[in-house]
Amino acid sequence: MREHDLPQVVAIEQQAYEFPWSLGIFKDCLRVGYCCWTLAFDDAVAGYCIMSVAAGEAHVLNVCVDETRRRRGHARRMLEHMVTLARGHRATILFLEVRPSNRAAIDLYLDFGFRQLAVRRDYYPARDGREDALVLALRFDEDAPPGS
Repeated sequence: MREHDLPQVVAIEQQAYEFPWSLGIFKDCLRVGYCCWTLAFDDAVAGYCIMSVAAGEAHVLNVCVDETRRRRGHARRMLEHMVTLARGHRATILFLEVRPSNRAAIDLYLDFGFRQLAVRRDYYPARDGREDALVLALRFDEDAPPGS
């Protein structure tokens, strides 16, 4: 992901989420050196993912695919890429939070091998107040391929 990608990234974010990240948040992710990647076809951003890595841990912060390109395995490919990056940075665990209402994402993460560790109460803003977050983690076994 580069700064020139941000208008397309923000457009996808705004279309996908009721409470989207701002342009400033994406700029900050680039500025601090998070692992920020786009998935593009013919110079058009179709999806993106952002992950932080520090102290042997990685944290998926955002994964999103343009609504016109969903259900084609793109999120899985980006997740596989983040696992490869996390392992390359010698992380031993990959965390993420997901809304309980985001069943498609939960199914992907569980199928990929993530396991629920906890619930963060009232973590996300929601139309009628707040929504919990499920905390999921994928522990890396040196012998296992990504997603196993």
